[in-house]
Order: sequence, then C-alpha cells, then structure tokens
Amino acid sequence: MPSDCKTFLAERTALIGKVIGVSDWITVDQKKIDDFAQVTEDDQFIHVDPDRAKAETPFGGTIAHGFLTLSLCSKFAMNALPPKPKTQKLTLNYGLNNVRFLNPVGVDEQLRGRFVLQDAAMRAVDQVLQTYDLTVEIKGRDKPALAATWLALAVF
Repeated sequence: MPSDCKTFLAERTALIGKVIGVSDWITVDQKKIDDFAQVTEDDQFIHVDPDRAKAETPFGGTIAHGFLTLSLCSKFAMNALPPKPKTQKLTLNYGLNNVRFLNPVGVDEQLRGRFVLQDAAMRAVDQVLQTYDLTVEIKGRDKPALAATWLALAVF
C-alpha cells in the first residue's frame, strides 16, 4: 500500500462517526425543475405545471423530482467534503445504498447535504472506500428530503 494511501486511511478512520461536511444551501427553483424534467423526459404535472399542482395536489404547488434531489448530492459533496490530497489521483462515485425520499421538496425551497463518515476501508492496494451517511436537509423543516448511504472511492 502506498504510504499516501495508508496516511489517508488513518486520517479517515479517525473521523468515523463525525460530520465531515455540510454544504451550502441550493435553491430548487422552477427552472431547475423544468430543466431536469426535460432532460429526464419526466414531465409529470406535479413537477412542471404550477397551476395544476396547486389545484390537484396536497403540496400547494410543484415539487422537485426525487431524482433531481438525488442528483444535487454531487454538488453537495463537492462543496462540503474536504479537498482530496495532492497525491490522490481521483475520487469516484462508487454508488449508493438505502436511498429514501423522505419529504417532497417544494419549488423555491433550499437544500443542503450533510455528510457523516461511517467507514473507511482498503478496497485495493491503492484505493480507500469511504462510506457516508448522507442527509439532504430542507431549510426550515425538521424532516429531511432524502437519506442515503453514499460510497466514494479514493484512488491513489
């Protein structure tokens, strides 16, 4: 194992159970929702028709796609997690476990990601697999929008 990788693993192991980072808030406006609907071809009225969503749903207006909320997690990670060491080649998104959409996100609400390190382990001689509990919080609400386990692979 390269010494850089060994040092990284030791540093990460010391942080298990701790909040590693909390991102800045991001506003989910109607344009963001509409753009996501166009790209994913998911134009269900609850996302793209404010008048109908207000009249026919309990949400009081349009809501973001759950997968839009999930896709913003990459931005949250780039904003919240510590920068990679210079000796690290890259970080790969290794996957997600136990993704749950817990609360709908209304138009113009603000979201942020909170990352708690749950594990760090060698995957290969030059790779450390990090496991984060990820919570996507909605500003002003107690119940989060999303909870998931995020796996990130540090490659040296």
